[in-house]
Amino acid sequence: MRLKFLLRPGWLGAIALVVVFAGLCFTTLAPWQFGRSEEAEIRNKAIAESFHAAPKPIDEVLPAGRTPDVTTEWSQVLLTGEYLHTSETLAWQRTVLGEPAFEVITPFRLDDGTTVLVDRGFVRPVDGTRAPDFAAAPSGRVTLTARIRADETDSKQRPLFDHDGHRWAYAVNSGTISEGTGLALRPGYAALSDGQPGVLGALPLPRLESGPYFSYALQWIAFGIMAIITIGYLIYTELRPDSVPAWRRQDSDEPEPGTPEPDSAHANSEEARPDSEAARPNSETARPDSETGRPDSEAAHANTSSSQGSAPSPATPRYASSRKSAPKRRRKLSVAEAVAEEERREAESLERNSRES
Repeated sequence: MRLKFLLRPGWLGAIALVVVFAGLCFTTLAPWQFGRSEEAEIRNKAIAESFHAAPKPIDEVLPAGRTPDVTTEWSQVLLTGEYLHTSETLAWQRTVLGEPAFEVITPFRLDDGTTVLVDRGFVRPVDGTRAPDFAAAPSGRVTLTARIRADETDSKQRPLFDHDGHRWAYAVNSGTISEGTGLALRPGYAALSDGQPGVLGALPLPRLESGPYFSYALQWIAFGIMAIITIGYLIYTELRPDSVPAWRRQDSDEPEPGTPEPDSAHANSEEARPDSEAARPNSETARPDSETGRPDSEAAHANTSSSQGSAPSPATPRYASSRKSAPKRRRKLSVAEAVAEEERREAESLERNSRES
């Protein structure tokens, strides 16, 4: 069976590796990038629509207890109530417009009694880890226009901590801040727009671009297809009768045990020359005697016997052992081997002519 070589451990390992890699490309990596590309398109569409839509009361966009999702995030809402200064929290280690920053998060109690986090914007750090002096949020009842944002996630789920006279959070997350301050907060938070009461440095909106996610997905699909084509090509080269794969060519050029070296084959062909040359004068003695006009049968018989004794017999040619030990797999002959083969054929032809004459 020609495909039996696929049962070797090396081939089984290579095929298993290709199957696993291609499966990951088609079922995990490419869909993951397609999903990120779709999320970027939905975000861009929501931001673009928010510029033209009028702000709505938060209870119309997010009824109490509802978590922001892709359909409601970035929507502009109206908030009416008052700031809770005592529960103010700063977001640690942020990057805004390519530079370090801290975000100021102040809870805001609505007229209906619920509380929502309000991101008042960013401030630049002082001495690397210290928060600068910034304006406090206004007191009393105010109305704000802000954009709905989903909670950030902290993979380590670290709690709030105190530093430099402020309360700090690693992520703007309503659940974490609720545990640290003891306030019951609505899911998500609201980022103030520029010019609103209490705003510091308004957070910039994301750029409306899809990113490279779609092209990354196509690349993963291409990698999976290339892996399948590569293993298929290797199997094809192994099945071709007259072709040796490049990765096995070096091994196939080495002579197998019992195969004569090119130099020894050339020497054997040189040794065969005197025997063939010796056969020529013996064959001349079998010609008719010029004086008597009859053949010298005794001389011819003797010469024939001596010729048979010096030259290999047809049943057992001189190079039979070399041919028997030749490798079964066909390969290219070197220049020395080609010359030896040609000389061997010439010697056999001379011996055959001498016997016939």
